[in-house]
Amino acid sequence: MATTTASSANFKNYVLVTLAYWGFTITDGALRMLVLLYFYNIGYTPIQIASLFLFYEVFGVITNFLGGWIGSQLGLKVTLYTGIGLQVFSLVMLSFLNPSWAQWLAVLYVMVAQAFSGIAKDLTKMSSKSAIRLVVPQDAQSSLFKWVAVLTGSKNALKGVGFFVGSALLASVGFINALWIMAGGLSLIMFSGLLLPKGMGKIKKKVKFSQLFSKSREINILSAARFFLFGSRDVWFVVGLPVFLRGQLGWSFYQVGGFLACWVIGYGIIQFLAPTLLQRFGSGGPPQSKTIQFWTFTLTAVPAAIALALQLGVPPNIAIIAGLFVFGVVFAFNSAVHSYLVLAFTDDDKVALNVGFYYMANSGGRLAGTVLSGLVYQFYGLVGCLWTSMFFVLAAGLITLKLPNPQPSKAIAWKAGDGE
Repeated sequence: MATTTASSANFKNYVLVTLAYWGFTITDGALRMLVLLYFYNIGYTPIQIASLFLFYEVFGVITNFLGGWIGSQLGLKVTLYTGIGLQVFSLVMLSFLNPSWAQWLAVLYVMVAQAFSGIAKDLTKMSSKSAIRLVVPQDAQSSLFKWVAVLTGSKNALKGVGFFVGSALLASVGFINALWIMAGGLSLIMFSGLLLPKGMGKIKKKVKFSQLFSKSREINILSAARFFLFGSRDVWFVVGLPVFLRGQLGWSFYQVGGFLACWVIGYGIIQFLAPTLLQRFGSGGPPQSKTIQFWTFTLTAVPAAIALALQLGVPPNIAIIAGLFVFGVVFAFNSAVHSYLVLAFTDDDKVALNVGFYYMANSGGRLAGTVLSGLVYQFYGLVGCLWTSMFFVLAAGLITLKLPNPQPSKAIAWKAGDGE
């Protein structure tokens, strides 16, 4: 009876964490599309648009560095719902933007608002993914990869929904009203936090500042690879691609938002199905170092192929749509295996610290990718962004060659496919 009660409580906590993350993710994707399309439409250059997201990514790096420590000291419940509250604040703050302000003031104001959103996003993500390691019952640890894939895959699908929601709201109700609608919806989600247990993820002993840096060789290698992996995506996806679709191909708000939404949703679905697919077409065991090496080096060829297709005169619509489809599939497997390995290489009492450090590297890669996306696109176009992406993926692949396999005594047994 006690075991059944504990399992029921763990499942309830998993559902609460996942729903909170889902709600946040929709607004995060919508806000990204709102800001990008709105400011491009009023005449901002790609470099200026990239600068709007600069603080978002910078403070994401800082948040992931300190967020693991805060979560381990105060509990993941505090960090999760603090993140959601900061996102509400960011949305409301942006709604007071005055179009008559001088451009430098408007840019600075949006950058500050985006800083709060960046803190919110990474507090929420770190808290959610760390919490999954704690709420999956010990007798179900064999399914951890599946549960991580469910959370991460569904999150990415809903971020795609957010892209479409953002572009649709911008076209239908305008920038300001869209922000208020999202802030109101997200505020309702915060009340679910009352149902989560106190102290989840909190450790009793004090953590020194020096301990915020991971002492695990495996986590350090994964973090370095994660930096280049996510930089490779954002260097062409964040600014270059949507500006190209809108400016060069003349797509409407609905078309740009809808296309990017479909891509991210499809990417999320593949990530969700990754455990089943890897079991069916792979060795059937849990991911190993060679698994991530295979998928990373495979990804290297994709942006290079898209760039070559555009340079050889293949119609852009065909090259981009087909290339993005392949990129999304391969990138989804990379991300799913990464998300599993970081948990397989860590212990329960260090999960918040290690996950926080790992996602600090993730945010660092996004920061580099975002800045380069606007900069490279301004001077070299989408083709330049794609070649930069290829070199980033190659760097990630070379780093993973140093990654060992999870030790049998520490690794979490993996079994995919149950219940899917």
